[in-house]
Amino acid sequence: MKLLQINLERRIKQLGMCLYHSDRGVYGYKPQTPRVQLATENLEVDANRNLNSTFCRLVGAYRDQGHRLAQVNPLKCSKVEVETLPETNAARYGLDTTERINLNGIIYSKNLSAYDTTVQDGINFLKSVYTGNTGYEFTFIENEDEREWFAQRIEELSEEIIPDDYKVQIALEMAKSQNFDHFLASKFPTVKRYGGEGCESMMGFFVELLNTCSKSDVDHIVLGMAHRGRLNALTGPLQFSPVRMFQKMKGMSEFPGDARTSGDVLSHLSTSVDLDINGKKIHFNLLPNPSHLEAVNPMAAGKVRGKMKSLGNYDYGNNDQEQYSPRVLCLQIHGDAAISGQGINQETLGFAYVPHFRTGGSIHLITNNQLGFTTPEDRGRSSNYSSDIAKMIGAPVIHVNGDYPEEVVKATKLAVEYRQKFHKDVFIDLICFRRWGHNELDDPTFTNPVIYSVINTRKSIPDSYCENLMSKGILNPDVLKNSLEEHSRFLSENLNQIDTFVPPKSYLEAQWSNIRQPDEVITTWDTGVDTPVLQYIGMKSVEYPEEFKIHSHLLKTYVKSRKAKTTSGINIDWATAEAMALGSLLYQGFGVRLSGEDVGRGTFSHRHVMLVDQDNGSIVVPLNSMIENQTERIEVANTTLSEEAVLAFEYGFSIEHPNNLVIWEAQFGDFFNGAQIIIDTMLTSGESKWMLQSGLVMLLPHGMDGAGPEHSSCRIERFLQQTDSNEDSKFDGDYNNIQVVNPTTPAQYFHVLRRQASS
Repeated sequence: MKLLQINLERRIKQLGMCLYHSDRGVYGYKPQTPRVQLATENLEVDANRNLNSTFCRLVGAYRDQGHRLAQVNPLKCSKVEVETLPETNAARYGLDTTERINLNGIIYSKNLSAYDTTVQDGINFLKSVYTGNTGYEFTFIENEDEREWFAQRIEELSEEIIPDDYKVQIALEMAKSQNFDHFLASKFPTVKRYGGEGCESMMGFFVELLNTCSKSDVDHIVLGMAHRGRLNALTGPLQFSPVRMFQKMKGMSEFPGDARTSGDVLSHLSTSVDLDINGKKIHFNLLPNPSHLEAVNPMAAGKVRGKMKSLGNYDYGNNDQEQYSPRVLCLQIHGDAAISGQGINQETLGFAYVPHFRTGGSIHLITNNQLGFTTPEDRGRSSNYSSDIAKMIGAPVIHVNGDYPEEVVKATKLAVEYRQKFHKDVFIDLICFRRWGHNELDDPTFTNPVIYSVINTRKSIPDSYCENLMSKGILNPDVLKNSLEEHSRFLSENLNQIDTFVPPKSYLEAQWSNIRQPDEVITTWDTGVDTPVLQYIGMKSVEYPEEFKIHSHLLKTYVKSRKAKTTSGINIDWATAEAMALGSLLYQGFGVRLSGEDVGRGTFSHRHVMLVDQDNGSIVVPLNSMIENQTERIEVANTTLSEEAVLAFEYGFSIEHPNNLVIWEAQFGDFFNGAQIIIDTMLTSGESKWMLQSGLVMLLPHGMDGAGPEHSSCRIERFLQQTDSNEDSKFDGDYNNIQVVNPTTPAQYFHVLRRQASS
């Protein structure tokens, strides 16, 4: 085995790619090897593939097209099943199926002789792997080594035997999930619970996810998911106390009585819990979600990015490694109609490999009910699969039949391994069904009588799987019976505590423990900074290495001008005031993240917080080199052309730690229009609903400068309407949800930014 040697920079140019300005990187981004790479050369394998090139074409056809033949639909009534494909017909390639063949480097099977087997044996293996109850889409992965790794793990996992005790564990988790739904149906028959019935194999996903993560470097998981199966996940794998859920069903608050909060609906409950998995502590954070479908996904990604900063992990590490294993996993659970219908998913996927936004790969699980609210899939999207958006970033997709929990487990193991090895996104399309309508009080037969004629006459997934294990002598019926009886007693005990249980304080803990809920007062803060310190920061904010070639225009109008203003203290402009505010916060130990479209330069070419070398394109951020061994830095995050997902991402980043000043700047003030959902459901209401604290700052630059009616307004009236300001004689104070500030001088802007962090 030898690696083909080639000059990396020349290869990058051949591929039409460029590094992120320089191989040195900047704070918050460590350069990585380009995603398109030369494959590793193995002379023996290459020779065998050349000798058996015709059979290799057939293998490629199964890997590429096998998903079209896979039996992944548990209902088999929503579309025509494909039985044969010309691409997978051996006769098309002129193959003699009785011929003996060397499979070394072509197929990865321990049960077949690599050096002496028949073509037919190879075909049978390919059929069993690629046209069974799991289908795979991965051949569009650009890197050949990566593609080959994926194929190898698919084929190896197909022959792995799941231990009997693990099968029992999965069966019991699924049975308890079903038992939980039945319990709620009997005790709370009029409650919309959006249960997991029809998708209980999702419990197998959670079991394997935690099990595989416990054997990796992952010790934090952040989950964003909608309502389907949420309560099952909470009270099952995530160990959420059922009594807290029961109280919510009775109309009681999920927070203690002294919390200034309205709370949220049942299907938005969240948790932050330490789980002991195989002796390893994994912190699992299920975020609260707004009713707007998929809006929580970029919030989860932002929370992961913020957690990585807190841990000094991944792009924020201080070691010399270009890459090292991410400790925080972003998990997103989507609905099939929502992932293909909601544009915020495209925006969020667009962050996958973008500097300052990447999170080391997300794992996406689609709970594919094959229905939207009432709309079937053939009228709910144009693409073949709901997961086709994954191809936008070349993410592999695993389609798995929810009737086969063991296949779900293997799919999950493959997904986690891939993410940890390559730090990339991966999708699991869990094709299942919805036992009831959109909710348990809805009659789905009004609009989908055919599909529900199948659903209403079939056994549940847990019942079928348990019966299968009992018929094989793997699951003892008494074990199942005793487990469900114990589970029912546990639920009943929790139900009996409704009137006496006091919800625990689940907010302002850990890194937020020094923060308290505001009182009805107006606090005055000392936001001033000594003049010598400001002068030092002003000078440092335009300092760059001696060998750095700055733009000649900036040297005159920016560097020299700022030094003169800093020395005299006269005519301090907006950008200088901002640099002094942010620099002084960094000096005090606050982190700063400045995000938005073109924020490094600034839309109006006024900021230039990052400088670009005119010879080699390398970046310097002067504020990150003010003092020796500087502990905190500013992360300058030029964003994709996105507002909604970016603002949700920054909100997620901001709720991670109070010592980060997170700023999102709209390119023009009116651009917040594209993020209105996030402003409504997170920024202005997140604390009152979820007790999540966020000090995020939105900058909305606008003015009557000839840019037209849109860019000339940030619609300030909308923000005034969204404040919880008192409209009577009572004063407004620290407890108001947002502050709407219209600074008219650079000095005011300086003090506003410092107050936001200091308070």
